[in-house]
Amino acid sequence: MEKFNKMLAGAEPMVLSIFRIVTGLLLFQYGVAKIFKFPVLPYFANISTLITVAGALELVLGALLILGLWTRPVAFILSGEMAFAYFMGHMFKTGSPVFLPLLNGGTAAILFCFACLYLACAGGGVWSADAMMKKK
Repeated sequence: MEKFNKMLAGAEPMVLSIFRIVTGLLLFQYGVAKIFKFPVLPYFANISTLITVAGALELVLGALLILGLWTRPVAFILSGEMAFAYFMGHMFKTGSPVFLPLLNGGTAAILFCFACLYLACAGGGVWSADAMMKKK
């Protein structure tokens, strides 16, 4: 088991960067869907001001996350946005508080919240603009 752990530990810095890039891409796609209405999704048909602001955050901050620029503050803001999204957009979907993500559709919001919280603590990894700026 120790050999296996050492083998995987060597890839940790690169996998952190891949995790950051994939998380940023997934958030970016939600921003594109909310702002540019592409692809057309029925649950974004009634765009409110709150959803537009969330889409703008996901679009801009998702792009910064992909690049790994200002990773820690960007991820911290996105983590807060996802927590807000869960409590405002999912928990009261049925009119009364439903805490189970399977019932209220909030699984992605919770995952994004904790993925971004992890990135806020761990940083952008070796393949990030932050790491490149630190080298100079």
